[in-house]
Amino acid sequence: MGKPDADGPGLPDLPPEWGRVVVPDDASALATEAEQIRHELRRTPRRTVAARSPYALPLLVLIVAVLTTLAGLAAVTWPRTGRSTPQPTPAPHAPPAGLAGRPLPALDLVDAGQSPVPLRALVPAMIILVDGCPCPQEVATAAALAPPGVTVVTVAGARPVRAGATVRPLADPAGGLRAFLHLPARPGAATALLVDRSGVLVSVVPEIRSAEDYRADLTRLAA
Repeated sequence: MGKPDADGPGLPDLPPEWGRVVVPDDASALATEAEQIRHELRRTPRRTVAARSPYALPLLVLIVAVLTTLAGLAAVTWPRTGRSTPQPTPAPHAPPAGLAGRPLPALDLVDAGQSPVPLRALVPAMIILVDGCPCPQEVATAAALAPPGVTVVTVAGARPVRAGATVRPLADPAGGLRAFLHLPARPGAATALLVDRSGVLVSVVPEIRSAEDYRADLTRLAA
């Protein structure tokens, strides 16, 4: 049996527009109404999703496109501190064509006491210009390889640079030898001239890099 309605004792005051309210003794009597309410609740979120679905896909595509664009811009503009462009190795100056076979100019250089020394009086000789670099290792190697009778001469700019007991240090303050070669002094590099006993220029090495640059010609100077 049902319990008293809203007008009876034991229930709070209910709005009159609700009408007569009957509370059954067995809750299973409300199974039909409960199933209907659950069905309505299940339908409500589906309608909401269905209403939103036409805009969900375009919105997702727009977000992905924006993120992809930002990632591309960041990759292009982000500084790359770990990379560096390798600097090209400078090529050595090439001697003017036609120097080999020409006679050594009649130049007077100066020694440590500023006394004039005729350059032609020292042939056969390997003349090393050290106005761009003292290059003691290269000078010492040339002196060790020079055959007997061949003079190794160093030519500096203002004052002679002493380079060893078997090396003749001279200076060319006027720069006449460089002017003859048309080769400017280069920092860190030494230039070599190999002159035979008749005073003829055999070869020019613009920048000495190893003994192999002049070894064969230096040996022939003693002939």
